[in-house]
Amino acid sequence: MDFGKLQDISGVDFTLPPENLFTASILSSINTPENPEVYIGPPIWANKDWVGKVYPSNAKEKDFLHYYIRQFNTIELNVTHYQSPTPAMISRWKEEATKGFKFCPKFPQAISHDRQLIGTEALTAEFCHAVLQLGDNLGRTFLQLSPAFEPKQLKTLEKYLKSLPPAFPVSVEFRHEKWFSNKAVWRETCTMLAELGVGTVMSDVSGRRDVLHMSLTNNSLMLRFVGNELHPTDYTRADEWCLKISDWIKRGLRHIYIFIHCGDNKYAPELTSYWIKNLNKNANLRIQEPKITPQVVQGSLF
Repeated sequence: MDFGKLQDISGVDFTLPPENLFTASILSSINTPENPEVYIGPPIWANKDWVGKVYPSNAKEKDFLHYYIRQFNTIELNVTHYQSPTPAMISRWKEEATKGFKFCPKFPQAISHDRQLIGTEALTAEFCHAVLQLGDNLGRTFLQLSPAFEPKQLKTLEKYLKSLPPAFPVSVEFRHEKWFSNKAVWRETCTMLAELGVGTVMSDVSGRRDVLHMSLTNNSLMLRFVGNELHPTDYTRADEWCLKISDWIKRGLRHIYIFIHCGDNKYAPELTSYWIKNLNKNANLRIQEPKITPQVVQGSLF
């Protein structure tokens, strides 16, 4: 994830911002005895650096998804951002999936970026029909708005969200600075999302602290955490987040999706594993930890 990445993070304040007042009202309105569902994983499965570490040493690229699903319980499905999934793709993903695994597809950029939600009825119907075929293996979809999509287009967004199938699981990612620079605008936006039962996407990335808005609009969290190649702050940030999420769980949050980005993602499994251990400890969860085989550094035996 290149959005908001910085080469020099020495001057970044990574402290979590204060919780938005809207979040408190959402959590206080939740009254459910359900156990929390926490899904956490890297954003990709096709990474050759994971062979011999996360995947078997003889793993072929065509089998990476199979092995990924047996290590993690969710995936940020970016491939759907570039094309609407075909029936063959859906069939393969469904066939590989285990019980409880969740795919989280991103809306095609032809909808969100190229046409900015206008005149996309056929494309949207095609995408929604396709991902709904995932059945119980569908987590939440996320609609990443174009960086050029501004608050003056709020009514366009509202109309589009109302056109989706009933109870379609979607969270919206906002990127234009104006969504966050005006508190009244953001409050109006959150109110609209809450009324429609739509969630938000939070991004914790070094160069755009405004997109870490700490605003829940329904009983779900979708978090994109962007690390810095296992820099010490990756761990201190994870520590703070795990405490915050544990608090939200105690207050009623039940549906949690976390995607751990880490540069070229070579070390995303290690950072994900750290998150899982921390969440299990702080929130009394039982998320399966990935089995990571330590890599021998060439020359380290001599």
